[in-house]
Amino acid sequence: MNYPWGHNKRYNSYPEYFKKLFGERVQKITIDAGFTCPNRDGTLGFGGCTYCNNDAFNPSYCQSEKPITQQIEEGIEFHLKRYRKANRYLAYFQAYSNTYKSLDRLVEIYSEALKHPKIAGLVIGTRPDCIDDQKLSYFKELSKKYYIVIEYGIESCYNKSLERINRQHNFEESEQAIIKTAALGILTGAHIIFGLPGETREEMFGEAEILSGLPIHTIKYHQLQIVKDTAMANEFLTNPSVFNLFSLDEYLNFIIRFIEHLNPGFIIERFTGEVPPRFLIGPNWGLIRNDQVNLMIEKKLEQLNTWQGKKFAFVL
Repeated sequence: MNYPWGHNKRYNSYPEYFKKLFGERVQKITIDAGFTCPNRDGTLGFGGCTYCNNDAFNPSYCQSEKPITQQIEEGIEFHLKRYRKANRYLAYFQAYSNTYKSLDRLVEIYSEALKHPKIAGLVIGTRPDCIDDQKLSYFKELSKKYYIVIEYGIESCYNKSLERINRQHNFEESEQAIIKTAALGILTGAHIIFGLPGETREEMFGEAEILSGLPIHTIKYHQLQIVKDTAMANEFLTNPSVFNLFSLDEYLNFIIRFIEHLNPGFIIERFTGEVPPRFLIGPNWGLIRNDQVNLMIEKKLEQLNTWQGKKFAFVL
């Protein structure tokens, strides 16, 4: 079958997209530039998101005390040892809200990263309330020369959930930021968590239709994992019955149904989150890695003869 994304996978795959765009493998290098968030520093609140522990996903080389160039060099070495060789890289500013500084400081940070000869662009993780017209104008100019994605942490399309996890912004702000960013020709990314406390499976499934109407370029899905040393871990230990965590089989069935109804233009960057076992409490999927889950999803799509967006037209 000829899928609209131009390759044989049954979903619009992130690695395949980059092979087509750059003609080769491109690897992301995580950078910690010492940002914080307005729900951590007291501007909007304290404590940050209830599920968040950045130590659970930052690689060992990624430390805010190190200069950005050093993190890039160490990141390249890290990936050369652990993964297949790549010749070009994207600097991924992941920890906390990476537009939450003055424009002058952002220019310094991102200019340093882009000076590295192997960096082809930036992926900038942030919140919808940490962007403004001046910053977007800057990213618009950068995107004329480099691959630039502003990746918004939506987390949920439901304000009740956003309030519960202490996001301190609402879904309408996410919608407005994504629309405004895309209107300037800047690529947008989105991050969603499945399994937040208080959300039903049907509410989670309903997000496929909500998100499909937004100008999203890349999208990442994470199943909720309960991470040590977080407010959510305390909530889970106190009242586990309010959580609707997925088993692996449940998640496979859910995500297949979800992407059947998803806009086929969205590039799926990842289906699952992966946290080192030492950080986890409560139910988890053991030592199964993301690439193994991807293979399970691909096999199930083939068995069911289905694909991303197969039922998209019926939910408009």
